[in-house]
Amino acid sequence: MSRDLEGTVALVTGATSGIGRAVAVTLASYGAAVAVVGRRSDRLDELAAEIGERCLVLPADLRDPVAATGAVSATVERFGRLDTVVNNAGRMLNGPTLEATLEEWETMVDLNLKALMYVTKAALPHLVDAAATGPRRVADLVNISSIAGRFANRNVAIYNATKFGVTAASESWRQEFAPHHVRVSVIEPGVVETELFGHQQQPVQEHYERLFADVEPLLPSDIADVIAFVVRAPRRMGVAEVVVRPTTQA
Repeated sequence: MSRDLEGTVALVTGATSGIGRAVAVTLASYGAAVAVVGRRSDRLDELAAEIGERCLVLPADLRDPVAATGAVSATVERFGRLDTVVNNAGRMLNGPTLEATLEEWETMVDLNLKALMYVTKAALPHLVDAAATGPRRVADLVNISSIAGRFANRNVAIYNATKFGVTAASESWRQEFAPHHVRVSVIEPGVVETELFGHQQQPVQEHYERLFADVEPLLPSDIADVIAFVVRAPRRMGVAEVVVRPTTQA
């Protein structure tokens, strides 16, 4: 496998499972040093054992802006730079509005949107510097949204709102930082085989099981391959937005 990310440093949030874990492994396989962030330190330790010594474990709850800033600072302190950020941490807690709790809504806003904002705010100065001084002369901010960030559906109001926010913010940042050769990309997956659906209340889980019974879901490695393509692209090429669904998902 090509080592064309050798000498670069990536920070991946939500790295304890699913897409985040797959992204960390994939970027490391291309030569990047990787800082992995999540709340389950035992899983981060297992991931670091798989990746090797060029992996920095950063247990953190990114809903705390101090923790988010600290994760970015610790990455730069350890590796001396930051070239790539993948904002993957998120939660989906859908269901009928009258049965939803404010706590569920606040969890999605805090993790899907505010945590992403905190990490991005802290990381962007380092990304600008990496694009100006690094050997590749380009840096990447990759935000994981969802097809729910493009199309609204009933019983998905607040998840829709957070992911529409991620998609919109990503495009605004893309325009703002393009002159600095900091590429901002948003990835909008459909159904992926992760823990995301398992966080739902039981009736909601059963609804999605019926809805997607005939759909072969994407794998986390599929999304990781998309992100690897984005960040390994030549400096002249910015991939602004990627929608990726299972073949049979309508």
